Amino acid sequence: MKSLHKILAISVLATAAGSAMAADQTVVTDEGVSTFSFFKPAAVRAEVGTTGYGGAISWSANPYVGVTLGYNGGDISWTDDLSVNGTKYDLDMDNNLTYLNAEIRPWANWFYMAAGVAYIDNDYDLSKRIGAGETLSIDGNQYQLATGATEGRVNGQLSYKNNIAPYVGIGFSPAITDRWGVFGEIGAYYNGNPQVNLTASGLAPVEGSPSVESVIEEEERAIRNDNEYEWLPVAKLGVSFRF
Repeated sequence: MKSLHKILAISVLATAAGSAMAADQTVVTDEGVSTFSFFKPAAVRAEVGTTGYGGAISWSANPYVGVTLGYNGGDISWTDDLSVNGTKYDLDMDNNLTYLNAEIRPWANWFYMAAGVAYIDNDYDLSKRIGAGETLSIDGNQYQLATGATEGRVNGQLSYKNNIAPYVGIGFSPAITDRWGVFGEIGAYYNGNPQVNLTASGLAPVEGSPSVESVIEEEERAIRNDNEYEWLPVAKLGVSFRF
């Protein structure tokens, strides 16, 4: 199924790239026959959102079809925590995403639909800590500070490494002037399940809870097989400048 998604996304890009370059139309003027550009085909934009911050360049083959190449990166986070199977971890993101989208404007106006692919190399550092007198819930089980420990911790990394992921989304890009505009976009990458590694230290089970090691292993397995983590949501805003 994942291969089928990739084939469909790449096919859309190939169709967009092969579209006729209908940027100009022929008109008759007082001086004779000439060509007239009825829209500005090239644009650059700056953007920020759930996949980081960055920019993109766009080329429109005609008012209905365009192609955008962009990059999002950085350690920007849209939230400071992430809930995994009932355990709320502190979250630190490192985004690294390069994308190529075809943008289809069915009514040749500000609304568009996007389909494409991206190279994704994102890392998410997870951490959770407790002190004396506190307890930590992992998959519904309770854990406390181990004897002699001053701090209990669960650290981990959730990552999407070297993935080629198909994308679908919708957006709007109204013009403010004949050169400047704004845009917003929402969508999702089908990325498959992430790699995940969790480690615990300074923790002991409360009576009735299984060992820390067995619960950590089960939590890693659940994340790898949970459909929730197959999709990477996208929401971004930005400004654009047309040439």
